[in-house]
Amino acid sequence: MSLPPPQGPPQRPAAPVRRIADLPPAHTALICVSLPGLAISTHEGQLTGQGLEGFYRAGRRVLSRCRLRVAGREPLPVQARMVGADRARFVGTVHASPDPGPDPDVVVERIRSADGVERITLYNATPRPLRLPVEVALGADLADLGAIAAGDPGPELTASVHDSALRWSGPKGDCAVTADPPPADAVASAGLLRWDWVLPPGGTRSLELRMRPDGTGPVRAVRRAATSPFAQARAGGDDPRVEPFLRTCVEDLRALLLCDPLHPSDTHLAAGAPWRCGPAPAESLAAARMTLPLGTRLAAGTLRILVRTQLGGPGLRSGMIPGPRRDAGTHLPPSCTGTEATLLFPVLLAEARRWGLPERETAELLPVAEHCLRWLRTTVGDGVYLPDPQPGGLLRCETQAHAHRAAVLGADLLDAYGRPGGPHLRQWAEELRGAFCGDFWIEDRSGGRPAAARTRDGRLVPHLAAGAAHLLDTGLLGSGTQAPGLLDKARTEQLARLLAGPAMDSGWGLRGLAATESAYNPFGHRGGAVRVPETAVAVAGLAAAGYEKEASGLLHGLLAAAEAFGQRLPEMFAGEPRTEGGAPLPHPAACRPAATAAAAGVLLLTALVGIRPDVPAGTVTLNPVRSAPLGEIVLRGLRLAGVPFSVRVDRLGLAMVEEAAVGLQLGV
Repeated sequence: MSLPPPQGPPQRPAAPVRRIADLPPAHTALICVSLPGLAISTHEGQLTGQGLEGFYRAGRRVLSRCRLRVAGREPLPVQARMVGADRARFVGTVHASPDPGPDPDVVVERIRSADGVERITLYNATPRPLRLPVEVALGADLADLGAIAAGDPGPELTASVHDSALRWSGPKGDCAVTADPPPADAVASAGLLRWDWVLPPGGTRSLELRMRPDGTGPVRAVRRAATSPFAQARAGGDDPRVEPFLRTCVEDLRALLLCDPLHPSDTHLAAGAPWRCGPAPAESLAAARMTLPLGTRLAAGTLRILVRTQLGGPGLRSGMIPGPRRDAGTHLPPSCTGTEATLLFPVLLAEARRWGLPERETAELLPVAEHCLRWLRTTVGDGVYLPDPQPGGLLRCETQAHAHRAAVLGADLLDAYGRPGGPHLRQWAEELRGAFCGDFWIEDRSGGRPAAARTRDGRLVPHLAAGAAHLLDTGLLGSGTQAPGLLDKARTEQLARLLAGPAMDSGWGLRGLAATESAYNPFGHRGGAVRVPETAVAVAGLAAAGYEKEASGLLHGLLAAAEAFGQRLPEMFAGEPRTEGGAPLPHPAACRPAATAAAAGVLLLTALVGIRPDVPAGTVTLNPVRSAPLGEIVLRGLRLAGVPFSVRVDRLGLAMVEEAAVGLQLGV
């Protein structure tokens, strides 16, 4: 088949010019998350009502201002740090005595939690008693996060005093703040609470503030650790970074859990804080898939929640799981996340079954997966490729990879339950494999590369983008085997070279768009910024395909970036090249924590071990990275077949199972 010459991207229709307010920067904020609660602070510790600062519940700021004064002075900030996904600790000092010396007299500690609680503790560091007036000035605007992001939160509301508590009421709800111990005085007009304390030498005194939105009680996390769908996994070994990295990733995942209001036992992940705390089907499914080593409960809950959104009835969209459009950068038009979610549904179900999702639950979800697969075949029709769901829609490279994986794993799932349709899906997948390299591969002197997309009339969009990493993610079949991919061995090897080359690998992770492209922007969220999920997909895919050197380079870069970000990776950060002694540049609008970034950490570490389960067949195969890029690594407390699973890979790259379900056989 002859190929049309590579050409630029299709022209987008002109859009009306509109002004979009700059988002308040989030990269310097300390964001405590325990959904539906958030607490967003600067390193100063005081909540001033500026920018994003405040306590939130379900996207509404229930308290915008919380300013502390001790002995008439605001504490001097000394340290601010996260002490958990849901808590931050602020330490300050106050010079409260007439002593002219440089030493502070009072140490002030504030523990701020996403569940709407702040505990303030004062410590007298002097050898004499101190009389300390304490004031907390509070304010509330009850503004929606969207209005705050647009720079229009509205005015603060006027407080009232009820039983020593301050209350605010507005059209969008109510909020109250109570204090323990109760204040000596409360001034509604100023939103002020006052105490008069005497601290003995070396003595401490504490007060606790509780935010109560709508006056219904304190904000609480949707899911406590005791009911978390995630296993209590731990990491260890030669590299000291792996233990805090995995711990932080799991903490962030727990913090982003949401439950279906009508079915509280079903949980899924919000995309990320602060901007995307609501449902996001494609991201929820992708994160659930990457966290299967922590158990199948999240996958089951996510799938059940999305069952209730699947489109039915007649029409071309029947069977789709709807999702919003996603900007794809300046080189491509926006993509449909509903397409990605619809293709991920049968993939997640098939792989969750391999990890131990009970057969009964799998069978209950199977009809929905069948409907997704029927949508796939109906949309492809008599053609070979899956287009974007609009007239004349693009044929995206990564969409074909998602569709091929869904067809192969979906056929395997249908066969396992004696359902029809498997042979038809396999036949189409084979046709797609036969045509893809001829239609999507751009030959050049360096060995060629995959095109980012192809128009319906055959023009190629030649940009090299991180979406190509999905060509390496083929999925898991029975007996621990990987499904076939769309690229042959030679082209897979070339793609490995490209992903590990300096144009794509920033030294911190995989850029969304190669630095050699004319549309490259190191801060472009799909146009050059490092994409953490795609980097993890590339590492896992390269490792599975045997390109360990390339996988190790990306792995080390992302672990170094995680260390620079305090182990809490954002969804993206700038694609600036890594320099000696440098640090990755944060993106001011990135979510942090983000579900797919936290889940990517789980995928990164488990990819080193190469766990390939087949619980229905009673086997698990290990395919570790033989070069042992992190030295010895131990993963304990994972979950396979519903019980703990632990594995060790030594410095020689040899894997040993230390704990597993009774009767589970180690495959070859």
